[in-house]
Amino acid sequence: MALKHEPTAPYHSAQDALRVLETVARHSTGVTDAELARRTRLGSERLTTLLLMLRREGYVVQIADGTYVTGDALTRLSSAHGHDQAVREHLQHTLDRLRDSVGAAVYISRYVDGEVKITQYADSPATPAVNEWVDFRYSAHATAVGKSLLGQLDHNGRRDHLSRHKMARLTSRTITSDKLLLSRLESQAPTVPVLDLQEYAVGTVCAAVPITAGSSVGCLALSLPVEHAHRLRRAADRLNRGAAPVLLSLAL
Repeated sequence: MALKHEPTAPYHSAQDALRVLETVARHSTGVTDAELARRTRLGSERLTTLLLMLRREGYVVQIADGTYVTGDALTRLSSAHGHDQAVREHLQHTLDRLRDSVGAAVYISRYVDGEVKITQYADSPATPAVNEWVDFRYSAHATAVGKSLLGQLDHNGRRDHLSRHKMARLTSRTITSDKLLLSRLESQAPTVPVLDLQEYAVGTVCAAVPITAGSSVGCLALSLPVEHAHRLRRAADRLNRGAAPVLLSLAL
């Protein structure tokens, strides 16, 4: 399966953050922000933003003399023992924080062995998760998650998926024409969130943004009750801005 990768802003932020982390890790006694700027060739404003994110995530710590050293979170994620569990726990903390920031249930989804899979999510009584009334594996044509994942495949990959999963009408808004869906996926810009406006379930609207790391296809999504639809685009933009820490955790 070929992928149609077009790096997004969160991807570039995660790549830049990795450069900063690698530089900090090479200086066990601490490194100044001026030295970080020189070695990473990042502008001061960009570097300041990345350092704030890395400190918030626990990847770096600023010590008494003002220099930066690696934090506990990076130590845990760098350990071979219990690495997968550490990544999952760290991602959950990040998702919980993102849920509270965007005011919506949030989800990580991956395209694994030709199927849509929700790997982690964060909800709460105030921000309930969407009711999976039709298995997400069979409703990619109707969900923001599914359309975001399919949009990251090439034309043949999309065709293959649709040939294996009938495009059932789930609501009056569901697209059931493969020609129309493929046309919309083709024209979807990777920097613009994919929306689901009651196409999967009446009463729910969703948005998704790509979080592609390496050769894997993934996305970050949110869902809102339809009475909060007026918040969807603003929440989706905030979700996109919060995607870099998720990508970074997946890359470590």
